[in-house]
Amino acid sequence: MNKTVVVPTTLVGAITYLADPDVALSTFAAFRWPDGVAVCPACASKNTGLLKTRRIWKCRDCGKQFSAKVGTVFEDSPIPLTKWLPALWMAVNSKNGISSCELARSLGVTQKTAWFMLHRIRLALQSGRNRRRFKGHVEADETFIGGKAIFMHHAKKKARIRGRGQYASGKVAVIGLLERHGLDGGSKVRVNVIPNTRKAHTREYVRREVEPGTALYTDALPSYRGLSAEYVHGVIDHAESYAKGQIHTNGLENFWSLLKRAIKGTYISVEPFHLFRYLDEQVFRFNNRKTRDVARFVGALCGIVGKRLTYSKLIGEGMATT
Repeated sequence: MNKTVVVPTTLVGAITYLADPDVALSTFAAFRWPDGVAVCPACASKNTGLLKTRRIWKCRDCGKQFSAKVGTVFEDSPIPLTKWLPALWMAVNSKNGISSCELARSLGVTQKTAWFMLHRIRLALQSGRNRRRFKGHVEADETFIGGKAIFMHHAKKKARIRGRGQYASGKVAVIGLLERHGLDGGSKVRVNVIPNTRKAHTREYVRREVEPGTALYTDALPSYRGLSAEYVHGVIDHAESYAKGQIHTNGLENFWSLLKRAIKGTYISVEPFHLFRYLDEQVFRFNNRKTRDVARFVGALCGIVGKRLTYSKLIGEGMATT
């Protein structure tokens, strides 16, 4: 197999370049096995050979045959790499995301297939848990994702409205952190779905993700009280103003705006049990917003290994078609 990989720089270039099955396989294998030697998933042997006519490998030690998709988010997928790779490119480089209906029309697959493909791609974009904690200047804020109660049917509104009324009732609570001017000079975000915005969840998340001694900026939500002993805690009361020097959460407010624009404008409706996947997608695009399209594609491709999402697991808690 040719080990020379030329990664295109535009969507048109990607579709044209990856339309050849052999080229798509060469490109994928180069990222799957950076040292150029395919590793058997059954016995971890490097004594393998490519069966060119079938585009799969065979292990000379254990005799097992395997494809490059094994051990990645693409495993057991009948969709060819000539469609998977352009789908990956479009998902990471569409500013407001791409819906399953649009992807289905672009690739010539069914909407159900495109929906499953996008969720596998979102898994590849998910960042690892073994990561450094934020430090320096960090913003913390929370928001609620979901439809407004004022647009609900009367019966549904009556069943769901409670607590903070039409603005929070029936919605999913999400907490976010933003590190200003990170290691590469750009702000980075992390978000997580939480059961509610009480201090047991908000403060636990802050302590897990933010290094002690960091300058922490939050709004006046009572759940953040008590963090002054561990952080340089600055509080901005939005009833009075939105910024006092460096004390503000405007960076995260900007991210919430981008997130909700993508959800309302592209996906229309997102089921709560799938929300964390859409958050992973938006976080990836935001954190890599200063890189070029090809760099985002390569970054996403490097995250496909060692992850698996089956259809039965995906719909185990319910079914969504956004």
